[in-house]
Amino acid sequence: MSNTNTIAVEQAFDVEKIRNDFPILKQSVYGKPLVYLDNAATSQKPKMVIDTLCRYYTKTNANVHRGVHFLSEKASHEYEETREKVRQYINASSHEEIIFTRGTTEGINLVAQTFGRQNVREGDEILISTMEHHSNIVPWQMLCSEGRATLKIIPINDKGEIIVEEYERLLTPRTTLTAFAHVSNSLGTVNSVKHMIEIAHNKNVPVLIDGAQAMPHYRIDVRDLDADFYSFSSHKMFGPTGIGVLYGKKSFLESMPPYQGGGDMIKSVTFEKTLYNDLPYKFEAGTPNIADTIAFGAAIDYLGALDFESIQEYEHELLEYATERLSAIEGINIIGTAEHKASVISFTLEGVHPHDIGTILDREGIAIRTGHHCAQPVMQRFGVPATARISFALYNTREEVDALVNGISRVKEIFA
Repeated sequence: MSNTNTIAVEQAFDVEKIRNDFPILKQSVYGKPLVYLDNAATSQKPKMVIDTLCRYYTKTNANVHRGVHFLSEKASHEYEETREKVRQYINASSHEEIIFTRGTTEGINLVAQTFGRQNVREGDEILISTMEHHSNIVPWQMLCSEGRATLKIIPINDKGEIIVEEYERLLTPRTTLTAFAHVSNSLGTVNSVKHMIEIAHNKNVPVLIDGAQAMPHYRIDVRDLDADFYSFSSHKMFGPTGIGVLYGKKSFLESMPPYQGGGDMIKSVTFEKTLYNDLPYKFEAGTPNIADTIAFGAAIDYLGALDFESIQEYEHELLEYATERLSAIEGINIIGTAEHKASVISFTLEGVHPHDIGTILDREGIAIRTGHHCAQPVMQRFGVPATARISFALYNTREEVDALVNGISRVKEIFA
């Protein structure tokens, strides 16, 4: 990107103003300014989210959907208000299509244990990709281990891109479901999910999308994508941990059995028969994560007020800058060089284990992720035991990239 374009992006997107919204970024670690580059694992939280959480426990704390007193009615209203905010944010057709979960992982497990158990039979096939997070591998393995189906794997090329021709070939009359990531957590690859969904639907195959890594960087329109299921987490969207969303088309959700039994997912219970509740409550047994759900609503408000076009330009420029600077370091090998990437760079450094890189950078105040990133098949595909991973958010800066590069120079000095 040219200097002229870079200046234009920086003028359109005020990163310092954004950084002021996040209190944690003002601290030091080991006497050094915190450089937080582990956003693919979890993002930091703006003050308005933190304040909302505190306000709920200070002024509103009560259970939802049951009480007739003031606090319960207020908590119920704010809880359901978040559901409507999510519906609007992802352009779902109805609030009935928004199921609150503990996160992306539970959303995928919910589909596996309801839609999967109901529809997958012996001899059927479930299709996933090589680049999947463990949360989009293990639930399908568990289902297949019961003798119901065979798990088929879409290969990726040396750049870390799904080979779409192989994907299309692997979709057969036996394919009951295909599930893949919108954005790879370990490689940063942005998959052409709309095109891949269209290919699957042309063969009458439903699609589940793991949207955990896409939601912080893109405005997702589930109806435009035509996704059948789309699962994501609040904590990667600058919201609290322990709350997420499974979007599902109403036609699928209505036919699926409940995921868990308990309070609030029922209309009536006798020892002879139970009548299940309407959507979305059929899938939300027990007292939910009320406080974090309401604070998630504040995160949606925060994201909804931002100019995502400017954010995407800014993050892309930051990714290009970091890739250029890291590529210039002797001994670094970047794993994942897809043409379309989000803000993730995984790399190895010759002669240094990724855990050692992370430990030394930590002493410089720089937080990165090291290991297999819950994506061991990706590591096996590229012949490495682990990588060091940096992942950007909208509050990261070029100066933090420079600090990272200086920190890696320190690593090389120690291991020279």
